[in-house]
Amino acid sequence: MVYLPLLNLTASDTLKLPGKWVYSNPLISPEKREVAPSHAQKDPTVVFFEGRWHVFMTVKLEGRSAIEYVSFEKWEDADASPRFLLDISDSNYFCAPQVFYFELHKKWYLVYQMGVAGQRFMWVAYSTTSDISDPHSWTRAKPMLDGGPDDPRKVGGLDYWIICDDERAYLFFTNLNGKMWRMWTTLDQFPLGFDHFELALEGPIYGASHTYRVRGNNQFFTFIEEDGIRHFKAYVADRLNGAWRPLADTFEHPFAGKTNVRPAPGVNYWTDNISHGELLRAGYDQRLEIDPDNWTLLFQGMLEDDKSGIGYGQYAWRLGLLRPDPVP
Repeated sequence: MVYLPLLNLTASDTLKLPGKWVYSNPLISPEKREVAPSHAQKDPTVVFFEGRWHVFMTVKLEGRSAIEYVSFEKWEDADASPRFLLDISDSNYFCAPQVFYFELHKKWYLVYQMGVAGQRFMWVAYSTTSDISDPHSWTRAKPMLDGGPDDPRKVGGLDYWIICDDERAYLFFTNLNGKMWRMWTTLDQFPLGFDHFELALEGPIYGASHTYRVRGNNQFFTFIEEDGIRHFKAYVADRLNGAWRPLADTFEHPFAGKTNVRPAPGVNYWTDNISHGELLRAGYDQRLEIDPDNWTLLFQGMLEDDKSGIGYGQYAWRLGLLRPDPVP
């Protein structure tokens, strides 16, 4: 495996990142079905539970954005597996989901952004279920933060992401202008009580921050999307309320992007954008652990040339997997 040279690190930063990646064929593509045809599949979140992959993703429909679910045993079966639109909101805009199991409540949580008329910010919305395999069992949307006058956010943000340590649940989000924000609540107050609005990271970043606990080395890892030809930058921290240090934070040396990603053998060239994705986790609970010896990333991709002349809402994103390149 090729590893990326580690940049700007302290002596305690021992996390090795893949230096190069290969991508699969598209595994989940828009469905041209009779009812609610899809224009894009994007913003995936995924867990492996009871022998199956469970993927939740944004689906771009005519005039609205919603959340769709698909489950399967093998990735090669993903595109042919039945999909289900989640009936959790009447809003025309609810998307960018994150899924995890919250042990204290013995429930699955789905966290997402939702537009609500009359509010200054989007909801940080959530739904719950005790059965992740039943797409009809999710509760209707409720707010963690409702965008109203008592919402402590000074910036509404988007791409909301929850991760917990042993005492707190942290909410991270970005706002497409070089800042990642952080809030937290105690575990016994979750999913409410978020406060302590503060800047967590500032730099050349855009959106879709995804943060994880690294199994075995007591560090936390986040990767964040940059605009333009989409690519990911990577940062590490010793604590979820601590400072983030760059591991790979340039277009030339990204965590994953056009400059260090190629098609796997036998795969046609279908993307040069590596966008809003989720690392395959080592578990499925609120700790969001990843295995640093098993890097695999589910991402949305498309060719830069295919963006020409159309707006973002018309981009035909598809989902594929990145794995470390075995060739030096």
